[in-house]
Amino acid sequence: MSIQIQPAPATDEATVITKATLRAAARLGLTSKALATVIGVSEATVSRMRSGAYQLQRGQKPFELAVLFVRLYRSLDAILGGDDSAAAAWLKARNTTLDAEPLTLIQTLQGLVNVIQYLDARRAVV
Repeated sequence: MSIQIQPAPATDEATVITKATLRAAARLGLTSKALATVIGVSEATVSRMRSGAYQLQRGQKPFELAVLFVRLYRSLDAILGGDDSAAAAWLKARNTTLDAEPLTLIQTLQGLVNVIQYLDARRAVV
C-alpha cells in the first residue's frame, strides 16, 4: 500500500498567508495604510482581507510581498524572544546601520529585502 501525499489546496495556502500577514501587522502595530503599502494593495483591499472577503493568491505580487513581510516578523520575533512591543518599537525607531526607520524602508521592495537581510545577519550571530 502506497501513501499519496497531496499538496495543500491553494485556498488553504491563501488563507494561511492572509491571516499570518494580518496577525503580523497587528502585532507590529502597523496601520492598514502601512500594511497596504508594504504588500502593494489598497487600504480597501486590506479591509476586505480583515473581513475575510479577500485572500492573497500565490503567483501575485502582493502574496510574495506578504510572505516576505511574515518572514520579517518571524525574524524579529526570534531575535526579540516574542516581545511584540519591542518589535513594534524597533520597527519605528531609526536604525543607524540601515540609516532609516525600518518601517519606512519596508514600504519598498528593496527596503523590505534589505531589512530582512539585516535581520537574517543578526539572527546568525553566534
